Amino acid sequence: MRNKERRIAIIGGGITGLAAAHKLEKAKEKGMAIDYDLFEQKNRLGGKIETKRINGFVIERGPDSYLARKESMSRLAKEVGLEDEMLFNDTGQAYVLKGNQLYPIPDGAVMGIPTDIKPFLNTRLLSPIGKLRAVGDFFYPRMTSKNEDISLGHFFRRRLGNEVVDHLIEPLLSGIYAGNLDKLSLKATFPQYQQVEQKHGSLIRGMKDSKTKKANRNGVTTKSRGMFLTFRNGLESFIKAIESNLNASSIHKNNSLTKIYKQDGQFHLLLENGDIKIYDEVIVTTPPKVSAKLLADYPYFSYLDQMEATTVATIAMAYKEDQVKIPYEGTGFVVSKKSNHAITACTWTHKKWKHSTPEGYALLRAYVGRSGDSAIVSRSDEEILSAVLYDLNQIMKIEKQPEFFIVSRWKEAMPQYNVGHTFKMSKIKEDIARNLPGLYLAGGGYEGIGLPDCIDQGEAAVEQIFNRR
Repeated sequence: MRNKERRIAIIGGGITGLAAAHKLEKAKEKGMAIDYDLFEQKNRLGGKIETKRINGFVIERGPDSYLARKESMSRLAKEVGLEDEMLFNDTGQAYVLKGNQLYPIPDGAVMGIPTDIKPFLNTRLLSPIGKLRAVGDFFYPRMTSKNEDISLGHFFRRRLGNEVVDHLIEPLLSGIYAGNLDKLSLKATFPQYQQVEQKHGSLIRGMKDSKTKKANRNGVTTKSRGMFLTFRNGLESFIKAIESNLNASSIHKNNSLTKIYKQDGQFHLLLENGDIKIYDEVIVTTPPKVSAKLLADYPYFSYLDQMEATTVATIAMAYKEDQVKIPYEGTGFVVSKKSNHAITACTWTHKKWKHSTPEGYALLRAYVGRSGDSAIVSRSDEEILSAVLYDLNQIMKIEKQPEFFIVSRWKEAMPQYNVGHTFKMSKIKEDIARNLPGLYLAGGGYEGIGLPDCIDQGEAAVEQIFNRR
């Protein structure tokens, strides 16, 4: 006797929802009695992933790559036929902009934590007092117990001092979360550093030990290969490849939902056009505030509505190569929060990703907007360009206006995992399991904002459905 077909809805067509849909599609092809629908309010899939191809340039409007060591995205890329399209970034010196000068990030620094003492002592980015204070990490007692959560800022300031945090750690971490280090949760963002402290009593000692063991495992280390991966034709080619592997009749673009509720043991989806669709399980991959609105009938999701999210923008600028004079060898820089600049980072994209730029041209990509300071994002494209060029001309020489430029605004796009995030998410999961079994939350607002993290969450939700009786 054939099992009753289970109906599953995926809300949101970003990378999380697509990863879930792909896993369901594969299971369906193997004969599993399931059917799924993916609902996306826009006319395109991919969420924040969007690639523009203009005159030979490959320009990312959202994320531009992913960490190679997080293997789920590479695995999925191979499954959808893009193995030969994967490219590592070109390596080169990265810098920190402090005042109007670029300082090389010291060799051996891992997320700003020194593991090689000599380059750290020689850097001019930090004062002698700042360097001496960082050495206190060897002597300070452990700060946290196993299940305690504190802010990244409090943790790193206590271990390494304000200077290292303000001019090294904060600029690097802001490039990931665009958040306030003194509010971001250690447990939710970098629990490995808490574990290093627990084990070694010192971040420097622990990170140095970890680096040595990794080098011994891998043999002679080399910097010839970067840490990041992307695709020759841009990240959006990955989205299109996944979509082409899905059943077109299961994808519903331009479909907005207004409410999700459970009735008689099944989930009811109320669409904006008034239609109601009924499913056995639902995977919700929309941003936290959107998810909270969809589930407003229930009291369990108030935290999602309260979660902070930072508004940011990027500006990509295309030039003839001889119009951009960069007196530094490298791939770009991050900006110390203590500096009086509009930009938070800049990638010399033509040096980091050679496939992105036709020969004889340069491509610069600058970032603006940070937690508590995103007013610039709402200015006109021309005003953002003017502010960014003013900052860049403090450290390099750019002649004329760009051949073209693209401003991409991302309103409340960077979810902030503030202190207590993991505990609040655990409570939400408990409430769902008790009161709304069959509902799953997944995506960048919950357990990691990187692309592979989102893929992991989408696939994990499907696995939970398979294991559900």
